[in-house]
Amino acid sequence: MECRFSKGTQEGDMEVRLDMQVIPKRGSFKYFGSIIQGNGEIDEDVTHRIRAGWMKWRLVSDVLCDKNVSMRLKECWPVKNSHTQQLKVAELRILRWMCRHARLDKIRNEVIQEKVGVASVEDKIREARLRWFGHVKRRSIEAPVRRCERLASVGSRRGRGRPKNSWGEVIRREMAQLELTEDMALDRRV
Repeated sequence: MECRFSKGTQEGDMEVRLDMQVIPKRGSFKYFGSIIQGNGEIDEDVTHRIRAGWMKWRLVSDVLCDKNVSMRLKECWPVKNSHTQQLKVAELRILRWMCRHARLDKIRNEVIQEKVGVASVEDKIREARLRWFGHVKRRSIEAPVRRCERLASVGSRRGRGRPKNSWGEVIRREMAQLELTEDMALDRRV
């Protein structure tokens, strides 16, 4: 594939050969899971990612559309600390590999994240959770209440052992950490 990202002059049609076989030119190809286009656009990559998302949806649609599976399970998949840690480890391994740093180089995770310009997984999860909280607070009074939101506001019976955090408890803790108030959620820009 020939990438024409600039308007500069290009040489004429060149043939690429491997031994005696001519390699055909392509307008796009897949590289590390992304579709690279010769014209610098990302249309094919976006389409590919949407298709991949629908394929993943089809894999879990039997569970998500099953009437025998409770709505609480479908709508409120809680993210545990172990899940966040797994995501964090995977992301940092990818970022280290992308920057060509091994763990033996002893470069701190924060340095690599800053170099690449990526927020931490915890920040991304917190942002999504607070964005959802804002949607819930701004909706009209007539809107139906989802079961997980009812459970967050109403005390539910808990079993033995350490109590699980409810959605509302997690939101309150994160808002306190960031010094946010519930009134701020009413203004979409904030």
